[in-house]
Amino acid sequence: MANLKGLAKDTAIYGLSSIVGRFLNYLLVPLYTNYMPKDSGDYGVSVNIYAYTALALAVLTFGMETTLFRFANKEGEKPDTVFSTVMAVVGTLSVLFLAGVFGFITPISDALGYTDHHEYLLMMATVVALDAIQAIPFSYLRFQKRPIKFASLKFLFIFFNIALNLFYFVVLGKTEVYYVFLINLWCTGAITFFFIPDLFKVKWQVDFSLLRRMLSYSWPILVLSIAGILNQTVDKIIFPLVCDEADAKVQLGVYGACVKVAMIMAMITQAFRYAYEPIVFSKAKDKDSKEYYAVAMKYFIIFTLFAFLVVIGYMDILKHIIGKGYREGLIAVPIVMAAEIMMGIYFNLSFWYKLIDKTIWGAWFSLTGCAVLIAVNVIFIPKYGYMACAWGGFAGYATSMTLSYFVGQRINPIQYDLKGIFIYTLLAVALFVAMIFMPTSWPVWLRILLNTLLIALFVIEIIHKDLPLHSLPVIGKRFKKSDVGHK
Repeated sequence: MANLKGLAKDTAIYGLSSIVGRFLNYLLVPLYTNYMPKDSGDYGVSVNIYAYTALALAVLTFGMETTLFRFANKEGEKPDTVFSTVMAVVGTLSVLFLAGVFGFITPISDALGYTDHHEYLLMMATVVALDAIQAIPFSYLRFQKRPIKFASLKFLFIFFNIALNLFYFVVLGKTEVYYVFLINLWCTGAITFFFIPDLFKVKWQVDFSLLRRMLSYSWPILVLSIAGILNQTVDKIIFPLVCDEADAKVQLGVYGACVKVAMIMAMITQAFRYAYEPIVFSKAKDKDSKEYYAVAMKYFIIFTLFAFLVVIGYMDILKHIIGKGYREGLIAVPIVMAAEIMMGIYFNLSFWYKLIDKTIWGAWFSLTGCAVLIAVNVIFIPKYGYMACAWGGFAGYATSMTLSYFVGQRINPIQYDLKGIFIYTLLAVALFVAMIFMPTSWPVWLRILLNTLLIALFVIEIIHKDLPLHSLPVIGKRFKKSDVGHK
């Protein structure tokens, strides 16, 4: 229980930087969708290029974030040596990547459809290289259990980013997508300097024997990461390739803007991952580790289902994040959120092969899911547009999640509370159906009130089954006192 409380505490801190940070970044969505008209396709350009940068970042980090946790927690390994060896790998890859992009910018721009805008790709390539280098010190902060500094640096980036965007778009009236990339470059570069003091404290030593073992562990994670990123971004990469270019940028803008509403699920998963990953590897040898993983999985699913209902229940409010011209894409939000829940479950399931050093399984599961996603997108995007993107992600994550569960239960079984999880899922689906079939002719205040009551039903079930009030930090003390007084 103590470990679960520690997980909750760290998740709250990491979540503060992730969830609150992204919420503040949501301020940029109405900014972009109101200052960049839908028909200009500028917002679609940013969605497309950020998809490529996410893929490049997965390649440059080379699975070394997870590898750092695995080897830094191994007996006989020196954490500083592990860190410096990982930094050498990622730093070398980042320098080679930048040299390749700057050296072959013309053919790369022509291939991606940005012949007249080399500067977009040059700026974002630099951002990706810096992000990859930053990823390792950020991971080391998590290993060292320093969530405060981690969150502080994340918030600092967010502050710079929002302030500069407001200055350029609102004050100066610079509304071209060029400035979105330029601001990102400046902010990323600024945060890099804050890691310099920590880097001087490390005893730098590259262990080539350790490096060989790390690479054999990390390359399947690299494949897994690439497949995972493709699951999130390949639809945005494929879209311009299978549709008319101008129409593709407009649809991508609509889809990309509306998906921002669904990204609360990605924030929760990311916050959980930041806190959970270091704990999992440190608890690997404990006798009760599997029981802990099973309980953590159940609470993760409960909380994400709750978040799903909150987003759907208050969509009449949240839709104002998006400019009016982009709101037609909100129909995809429930599908994308469901896909993100399955992605989070898949992440939780992934530890069975990471802990037995069989990461190749993750590569196969992710590649299979990615193949399903690509097939759905290629076949259905020309006819159904961005809705095919949403359902493609759903199908891809469902495939990876299902494969990981059934194979994992055969090789390294964990006794999950399937009955409890099924009951919560069924209840969430029933409440969701009640919400979406509520007549749109009813006043907004009435729909919000009724949706609040439906969400309350879900909370009551949680309190009744899995989170009794006496277990809560502050309220629980009052309940215990009242019990004593009653006796």
